[in-house]
Amino acid sequence: MRPGGSAGAEAARHHLVELLARRGIRDRAVLRAMDEVPREAFLPPELAEFAYEDTPLPIEEGQTISQPYIVALMALAASVGPTDKVLEIGTGSGYAAAVLSRLAGQVYTIERHGALTELARQRLSELGITNVHVRHGDGTRGWPEEAPFDAILVTAAGPDVPRALRDQLAHFGRLVIPVGEAPRTQRLVRWIRSDGGIREEDLGAVRFVPLIGEEGWAPPPGVPIVTGVPIREVPAAAPPPILPSRASDVGAVTALRETVVPVENPERADLGSLVERIGDARVVLVGESTHGTSEFYRMRAHLTRLLIEEHGFRIVGIEGDWPDVARVHRWVRHEEDRDGWTPFARFPRWMWRNQETESFVSWLRRWNEGRATEDRGGVYGLDLYGMHRSMEAVLGYLERVDPATAHVARERYGCLTPWQQDPATYGRAVLTRRYRLCEEDVVSMLRELLANRVDYMTRDGDRFLDALHNARLIADAEAYYRVMYEGGHASWNLRDRHMFETLISLLDWHGEDARAVVWAHNSHVGDAAATEMGGQGQTTIGELARGHFAERAFLIGQGTDRGVVAAARHWGGRLEFRTLRPSWPGSYEAICHATDVAGFLVHLREPEHDRLLDELVPPRLERAVGVVYRPETELQSHYFQASLPHQVDAWIWFDETRAVTPLTHPSGDVRGAFFAKGGIE
Repeated sequence: MRPGGSAGAEAARHHLVELLARRGIRDRAVLRAMDEVPREAFLPPELAEFAYEDTPLPIEEGQTISQPYIVALMALAASVGPTDKVLEIGTGSGYAAAVLSRLAGQVYTIERHGALTELARQRLSELGITNVHVRHGDGTRGWPEEAPFDAILVTAAGPDVPRALRDQLAHFGRLVIPVGEAPRTQRLVRWIRSDGGIREEDLGAVRFVPLIGEEGWAPPPGVPIVTGVPIREVPAAAPPPILPSRASDVGAVTALRETVVPVENPERADLGSLVERIGDARVVLVGESTHGTSEFYRMRAHLTRLLIEEHGFRIVGIEGDWPDVARVHRWVRHEEDRDGWTPFARFPRWMWRNQETESFVSWLRRWNEGRATEDRGGVYGLDLYGMHRSMEAVLGYLERVDPATAHVARERYGCLTPWQQDPATYGRAVLTRRYRLCEEDVVSMLRELLANRVDYMTRDGDRFLDALHNARLIADAEAYYRVMYEGGHASWNLRDRHMFETLISLLDWHGEDARAVVWAHNSHVGDAAATEMGGQGQTTIGELARGHFAERAFLIGQGTDRGVVAAARHWGGRLEFRTLRPSWPGSYEAICHATDVAGFLVHLREPEHDRLLDELVPPRLERAVGVVYRPETELQSHYFQASLPHQVDAWIWFDETRAVTPLTHPSGDVRGAFFAKGGIE
């Protein structure tokens, strides 16, 4: 898609600008500039579908186009005005320079890659932009013959501020640059030159590619650079320090230490203060920062047992497929089961087919024994009907007709999460022409799959299953399957709204006094409005529950610093027990780790001290690992911005954790009574 773009691209651009405003970019001139520049004009054509995702994307020469929010934030931080002369270091695609052209009088931009320099010139020319001057060279040296500059923006991170750029900054000029001695500790700083000298301001943690040049880092091996000055090697990412990474974190660590309730063992934790705060809540949503950590499952089960035994909760809704969970439901309630197929037999089977889940459902079956039918607890699958089964069918079909296209599908299913910031992932997930050509055949196949499954639905004796799922799923199947086939961001809201609507239907079915516990990932359980996901237009069960139940929805998150996690390398991949890297400096996890408390519970809705909220409310990074874990790109693939006290009402922490124990091991042998003969298989 090229200059001007389509009506769809224009609408997507307007929507992105609205999201930027919600994220705090309020300057009308900056928002107008972002709304006037077609980002798709600066991308390879095959990436046009992602143009208005608020994420960096891959471009030519192995480089990236910056995240729109960062482009807007840096323009805002530099206070670019209509008569300003601006210097940009790192032209890249030319997109940021085009945005700056709408704000400044003249823009001078330097790019070290010759091919990118020519492409940027061409793209800017095609858009009729005449006040941007592009140069091929070492950006760390600046553009001395055009100095001084009213504003300098650097789009790569150096070890410190290059002296040449300091010298080329005008009186009352503003210089915005990410700096850091290591990739894990970058900060965005603003320098302002005034009569009193230079004033430096810290604008927060960021993640940028390294600034290569005479006054920056060394180039990659084999890439020459003309310089007579020794330059530093780009340091390897080092493990984070135990102590907080910045002075502002010290207060948060101290406030946590003074407030937390220690937790030594998930099964024996004293949760009296938590249950007291839950009070008369109708729904309690309990999250996890990974789908493969034993402590999270065991703590969730311990709390759920208390709520069932002592507080009248009878509904346990899990992030699982309805038909698979229905077999567990009938088993725990001592009901007749007429089916012989194996539940949770598909990827990611370890997510529920594990000893931790077996222990809980076995307890629930024992607890239900001898009770009146209406007083028994049940387990229900909230997730999109047949999602994993349908994904497996798609992958199987694509593997037969085009293995390369199947690889694209795996990327979209496993890695295009709302917190994904790794540009390479988007490059691997491009919808090829072949992918689009397969759509009709795939949707037809999935319709047939659904028709076969409807027979199971109608034979199920549960009237609720008939009423809720049969008509609705058949009516929505076409839209669901098309969205599911494309995967990624498009399917997120569909899933979470479906899970929430299923939860509401369960509560309505069981009566006005019914109470439910939900087991799902933190990214579903937390309030999206308190995270960058909300800023990108995503919603969550937690946000929807708060909107519906207000104070009678109670949201709980769980996190960890390090350990071992059960996860795959890609969607549909083999289960591995992967080492979870220590948390990123400045993240909520790093602050929790720095308390030196092995396990704890902290109340965020009604904290013991108001100071805790003052320290924790400012947004920080938070980790999210699903069924796929990629430690090699962990920051980009598994972290997102959040305000924890606004996201959840309580937070449970385990500093070091172990993986869940799957009942089906990677070798294929099955252990335990769960889903075994005599149980429900």
